[in-house]
Amino acid sequence: MPKEYIYENYRIGKGDELSGSDYLLYRFYEILPGFLSWLTIILAVVCSYLIPIYTAIFIIAFDVFWLLKTAYLSLHLKANWKRIKEHMSANWTEKLIHFKYDHIYHMIMLPFYKEDEKLIDKTLKSLLDCEYNSKRLIIVLAAEERAGKEPLEIAGRMKKKYGKLFGHFLVTVHPDGIEGEMAGKGSNISYAAEEARKLVLDKKKLSYDDVLVSAFDIDTVVYSQYFACLTWMFLANEKPYNTSFQPVPVFNNNIFDAPAISRVVAFSGTFWQMVQQERQKRMATFSSHSVPFSTLYKVGYWQSNMVSEDSRIFWNCYMKFNGDYIVTPMAYPVSMDAPLAHSFWQTMKNIYKQQRRWAYGVENFAYVMFNFSKNKNIPKWEKFKIFAINVDGYWSLATNPLMIFLLGWLPIILGGREFNTTMVSFSLPYITRDIMMITMSNLILSSMVAVSLMPSIPETKKRPKKFYHIIQWLLVPFTITIFGAIPALDAQTRLMFGRYMGFWVTPKHRSEE
Repeated sequence: MPKEYIYENYRIGKGDELSGSDYLLYRFYEILPGFLSWLTIILAVVCSYLIPIYTAIFIIAFDVFWLLKTAYLSLHLKANWKRIKEHMSANWTEKLIHFKYDHIYHMIMLPFYKEDEKLIDKTLKSLLDCEYNSKRLIIVLAAEERAGKEPLEIAGRMKKKYGKLFGHFLVTVHPDGIEGEMAGKGSNISYAAEEARKLVLDKKKLSYDDVLVSAFDIDTVVYSQYFACLTWMFLANEKPYNTSFQPVPVFNNNIFDAPAISRVVAFSGTFWQMVQQERQKRMATFSSHSVPFSTLYKVGYWQSNMVSEDSRIFWNCYMKFNGDYIVTPMAYPVSMDAPLAHSFWQTMKNIYKQQRRWAYGVENFAYVMFNFSKNKNIPKWEKFKIFAINVDGYWSLATNPLMIFLLGWLPIILGGREFNTTMVSFSLPYITRDIMMITMSNLILSSMVAVSLMPSIPETKKRPKKFYHIIQWLLVPFTITIFGAIPALDAQTRLMFGRYMGFWVTPKHRSEE
């Protein structure tokens, strides 16, 4: 009999928390994604010089592959767009009459640092305005001790204003400097969840099975039937305690204030999540998500010693339940903020830092592979599929835009006079151009989806022309390279050399406020 897998021993945040052979194995998996990405880039340069003809043929073949892949992903985007429209128009409250649901409570985790009071107020108001019994909502406003006195004063005013309107309103203060923790969202909401368990659930004698926990960013604004939809999906699920629930994050709270680059990057993130919702087995939780409290309690809440706690909680649950765990796509949106600062260049810096933090989800790869080596209960074929999906995902993010828009020209630059007299050299830029133009035609769908997901234009805002919202998508080659591939390569390189990142809080700014 193999030694029983003890899950609690493997809540690892980074390789240097281990020693001996475990350290070497974990570090190998931390290095692998960055190594493969850099190997691809180096080989593209070297081969463009040594064997330019074969490299050019490979680039043409890769361009065709990218065209087919883009078309394939566009089909998923279109399918999810249709599902979102159907789910947004459905009356989920009416659909709930087929279930007994009065016993279901929703605990909403709202961690905040130094965000503006008006932003927090808008988030709480959206929760109160939902078409759901507010007395079944448990609000947990989770402040940070390290943020100082002002956030605590804001939390106090919010509790005074909204406290009696919800079933329970709890303010928690996450202590600074707890040993073994990383300052960030994961450590804050883990502490807050345990406080809520003791001070609310146990005190009110609420069953952990009857509480759904939604981990939101403080800028998350919910649509009117969000909790009705979530409740229905929970009750209709065959294995409700073996799944997390994932809405579609739409970064449109401040979309009319954000510059075009920020809008394109923000909607690109939304589109990727929409595509993933049509590929359920590839999904992990991201940003705002919901988990049954009983499940959350079994795995010890979110990890408090790493950056990407939002996706790690899925892998925590996946390992705990020996692979019998999945994400349920809701195809229902929540609204969040696009990166925006007081100046254009600061906005650009914030976009880059946010994308790098998201790309640092690559830290999950080592965790998953390391745990696979310890857990003998998950089938080998399942492990291989997850390995392949993750390697392809991280490698594609860091290299594909660079290969398409930059490295594809290297054979012409480095191939020398002999290569530049060949038909392949003459044809390469034209073939690449034509394939890219066909590929870019998919952006018409992107612009249509983006416009449909935008909120109503405030009266105080100048009404933008629809043509402007279409033409801005020509920025995609720039944005997926500068704000996609490069921050991903940055994150993988840091992890590869053991220069572990800390949690960076994206500043929230809305000019109308």
